[in-house]
Amino acid sequence: MLRDYEDGLTIAPGESTVAQAATDWLAYGLSGLDPSTVATNTTLVKTHIIPALGKRKLRDLSAQDVDKWLAGKAKTHSTSTVTRLHSCLNRIIKRAMARDKVRRNVVELCRVPQGKEGRPSKALTMAQAEEVLKAAEGGKNLYAYIVVSLLTGARTEELRALRWDHVDLVGNLDGTPPIPPYVAVWCSVRNGGDTKTRKSRRTLALPKRCVDVLIEQQEAQQKEPGDAWSEHGLVFASTAGTELDAANVRRTFRRVIKHTSLNPKEWTPRELRHSFVSLLSDNGTPLEEISRLVGHSSTAVTELVYRKQIRPVLHGGAVGMDRTLRCDRER
Repeated sequence: MLRDYEDGLTIAPGESTVAQAATDWLAYGLSGLDPSTVATNTTLVKTHIIPALGKRKLRDLSAQDVDKWLAGKAKTHSTSTVTRLHSCLNRIIKRAMARDKVRRNVVELCRVPQGKEGRPSKALTMAQAEEVLKAAEGGKNLYAYIVVSLLTGARTEELRALRWDHVDLVGNLDGTPPIPPYVAVWCSVRNGGDTKTRKSRRTLALPKRCVDVLIEQQEAQQKEPGDAWSEHGLVFASTAGTELDAANVRRTFRRVIKHTSLNPKEWTPRELRHSFVSLLSDNGTPLEEISRLVGHSSTAVTELVYRKQIRPVLHGGAVGMDRTLRCDRER
């Protein structure tokens, strides 16, 4: 304290705790972030950080304390979760340090240990994909969603924000160059309405099966009493015409899976995107083309995220999916 005083530094109050710093960070350090990100960080802090380290005074928190805490979390949580916990605590202490609550950030001295193996993402085989599509047929809300998700590889947050004015179900095949029916993936339900990355903005040709189900979806919406759906213009909407909730999509998807040979507890809507990559890769589509179709910034991202779905031997998404799922027989 004398050294801080002689150096002209503000003397950090000795009674400030990790819990106080964490509460301050949650209140003021997350402004402008996506609501889902805020919710995730809040859960991590209140569930893991405050109960374990909250009572510790900031000036007494040591790197050894953090190492021990991270090691304990690594025994029961995945590496990605432990990494997020480390990141949250790091930002909490860094904010406290910037406000003269503590002199240094000991969290930066700690490495993230290897956690438990997370649940691996899976992909549907050809037979399983057909089984899921058959089980979804006749479903009032999710059939078209499942078909478009599986046959285009769009993210669930992109489909939930998809508007009819971003869909062309006719195209112009007589033009120069010819324009097939397409969907413009330019928005998502993320904060600000933008896609995950700049390269995630893409325009995808639609397989005939997608065109057919989307025409049916549009006709069904127009027949509904009232015009709640038209106010927001969403392709996939709730009964009130608003954006679908992620949890409701997940529950409805698992109800579909119950009518297949698959275990509904083991599958989520995001794995339709993984299945898109896997089926195209099995069909010989080049990795570079798959990367563009799923909106990744590079093939390295595609290989990292979908490494279990990419085959050793890796031409367009809509054509590939039409051929893979034998949609040409309907033409």
